[in-house]
Amino acid sequence: MRIAKITTIVPAALLALSLAGCVVAPPVVRPAYVAPPGVVYVEPTYAIPGPGYVWAYHPHYGWGWHHPQYGWHRGWH
Repeated sequence: MRIAKITTIVPAALLALSLAGCVVAPPVVRPAYVAPPGVVYVEPTYAIPGPGYVWAYHPHYGWGWHHPQYGWHRGWH
């Protein structure tokens, strides 16, 4: 019976020691987009149209969804 306890304790102890140095810091949460100076931030008025879009400021139209590959969601240029 004593050998069975040792065979379960040793692997658990080795696992605990091997993971002791693996500390992962939580990610720093930063806003996805910061408004330019003099522009008031406005929260999204409708849901994100798809993956990859970010809420960004357009100099002529104001705030809207922008995708780095597809451009502005509502066809702004």
